[in-house]
Amino acid sequence: MHCIIRTDGGARGNPGPAGIGVVIENAETGEVVETHSRFLGKTTNNQAEYKAVILGLERCVALGATQVEVVADSELLIKQANGEYRVKNPDLQTRYRELKGLQAKFDRVVFRHVRREQNKAADALANEAMDRGA
Repeated sequence: MHCIIRTDGGARGNPGPAGIGVVIENAETGEVVETHSRFLGKTTNNQAEYKAVILGLERCVALGATQVEVVADSELLIKQANGEYRVKNPDLQTRYRELKGLQAKFDRVVFRHVRREQNKAADALANEAMDRGA
């Protein structure tokens, strides 16, 4: 199976109350397989972005996907995942290692940056999570 993972993470205050949104789609059919909206407590925006991708990858492993495309509006996360930027923050390095460990479980993973307007479903789920936690 080939999945598309649309993710968003945010924090109000940075650090502040944070939430993530994840939409997993079957790439062949376009069908939404799962959605997730989770409140994280107090953390940073970048931590939330990473945690959203990690959750999406974990779920795709559980679903038996062999290929995934990760779509996110965090330019930092995408460029770090693609090796274009170094991960300097020690806390983000931990999340980065988690992400790379999960990436190794797939035959192919593509990380693609989109503008926020093209990521509305995941953004709405992240905001719902932050609203619930506030």
